[in-house]
Amino acid sequence: MQLGHPHDDDELVESHEINVTPFIDVMLVLLIIFMVAAPLATVDIPVDLPASSTSKQQRPDTPIIFTIREDLSLTLGDTPVSDLQLATQLDQVTAGDQETRLFIRADKAVPYGELMSVMNKLRAAGYLKIGLVGIETTQ
Repeated sequence: MQLGHPHDDDELVESHEINVTPFIDVMLVLLIIFMVAAPLATVDIPVDLPASSTSKQQRPDTPIIFTIREDLSLTLGDTPVSDLQLATQLDQVTAGDQETRLFIRADKAVPYGELMSVMNKLRAAGYLKIGLVGIETTQ
């Protein structure tokens, strides 16, 4: 009379299953890393900023220059513009072509937050090609 299985002779039985728990742990950690890092790698406002040390770029015949003065007043060319009229006057000047490049000149005393506010208004109006104007300096 035998109490165990007929082939139970104290041998270790090989397991042919793969333990996937460590693999799942690693994948979850990588997923969390990419979820945190992905928003940091994107830029919300596209702006073309040419480097000042390169050669001069070809400019359009009649550039559209948007000016922010020290007192935060806005002008489009030589015409004063209010925040509410900004989109309509830009559409009149550009003939509705939102692919037109706009050049922004801002006084040194204009706070960065105000400059970003104006750029957000331009973006909301559909104008995404924006260049910043500065004084070229020799080094």
